[in-house]
Amino acid sequence: MSRAGDPDREIERKFLLRDMPRLPAGARVLRIDQGWLPGQRLRERLRRTREGAATTYYRTVKLGSGLERLEIEEETTEAVFRTLWRLTRGKRVRKVRYVVDGRWEIDRFVGCRLVLAELELEHAEERVQVPEWLAPYIDREVTGDGRYTNYHLAR
Repeated sequence: MSRAGDPDREIERKFLLRDMPRLPAGARVLRIDQGWLPGQRLRERLRRTREGAATTYYRTVKLGSGLERLEIEEETTEAVFRTLWRLTRGKRVRKVRYVVDGRWEIDRFVGCRLVLAELELEHAEERVQVPEWLAPYIDREVTGDGRYTNYHLAR
């Protein structure tokens, strides 16, 4: 998700969690399938997001790494998604995302024990205040560690 100040700029901190935290009431639950189209320099991602009975499809290009990146995303149709999805074979991720307080995203990856927390920031210098419900579960910050990007985790 891009920030309001620059709609094509993503500023995000990422944390490795020891386990799935106990979430406060009211967390949104999204089921996400992501896949990357073949390419060396340009990495285009397809995403299907299910929330309840609603399904939304996106195409996204991200450039850069670390705390601040360029992210260009647009909603697409199911037909475009289905046509391109077959090209992502071998480079896919499935996860359940819990959105808490509209800012914290907890991703539990399907098929492994990995749980990550992400926080979208308004600006790179914004101070992160970790909520009490999350603090005991944080192992370490992994912002900028390429091993924890969804692209790297895709199979």
